Amino acid sequence: MSFEKHRKEASKNLRRAVLVVSDTRAAAAREGRDDDISGKLFEQRAREAGHVTTRLVVPDDATKIRSAVKKFIADKKIDVVITTGGTGVAKRDVTIETLQPMFEKELPGFGEILRRIGNETVGTPALLTRASAGIIKRKPVFCLPGAPNAVEVAAGLILPELGHILKHARE
Repeated sequence: MSFEKHRKEASKNLRRAVLVVSDTRAAAAREGRDDDISGKLFEQRAREAGHVTTRLVVPDDATKIRSAVKKFIADKKIDVVITTGGTGVAKRDVTIETLQPMFEKELPGFGEILRRIGNETVGTPALLTRASAGIIKRKPVFCLPGAPNAVEVAAGLILPELGHILKHARE
């Protein structure tokens, strides 16, 4: 089957969960403030593409990250999980360590391409992200940096191919 035929047969209206991983954003949410930029940005781009989204904010805590992702994966109404934040090299950045072991299949090309485009855009600071993607129980999971410009680039990579990726993940 050709690439274009696969793309045409792929779902267009997907339901995605956006998990914002940030101590700062979680503290603000507990105080009744929603100062998340990156999660909202991905939600906006997804809605523009015709997808339904839900967003949750958790601190940089492996147990809370794992619990939220497991809940989203188990939810039959969620097709895809996107995380923002926790992909750097700081001690509190634990998204990758938490989720990579859950991947049944890894999509290494995603992180590689995101870092390449990041390097072309912002230079060598792009090396600091450990952005990753994989499949958990036949659902794609993308781990994005928390920086809004990185989320914008990632949305441009993910959204056009998401239905195609999901179709293959479900085969």
